[in-house]
Amino acid sequence: MSINLLATLTAALSVFVIGGIWYSPMAFGKIWAKAAGYTMEDKKKGGHKPMVFVYAFIFSLVAAFIFSLYLGAKPNFFYAVSTGFKIGLFFVATSFGINYMFANRSFKMLLIDGGYHTAQFTVYGLILGLWH
Repeated sequence: MSINLLATLTAALSVFVIGGIWYSPMAFGKIWAKAAGYTMEDKKKGGHKPMVFVYAFIFSLVAAFIFSLYLGAKPNFFYAVSTGFKIGLFFVATSFGINYMFANRSFKMLLIDGGYHTAQFTVYGLILGLWH
């Protein structure tokens, strides 16, 4: 196993930065909340239990680790970023699309959530492609 564990850990942690920005009121937070049927104030009141963040990190770490294994120890930068983008858009976002259509969630929510995960894997590729 020849991957950069520190880069992989950093990639896994990056989802919290991306998500914090992506779902903020300055980006897509208000639109997403409205599409989900509540307001940003409702979201703030309820908050998330700490275990949500623990599980989110575990899932992120697994995804970053497997992606690191797939890319190898020293991936070409363009290959890493473009592969991350393609995985996010064509595997993750489209898989969400299947679930969202059957769950009667809006296409707007799909675009926001699918876009987030496309950004997630693109940033994974960015980090893993730069940090050798």
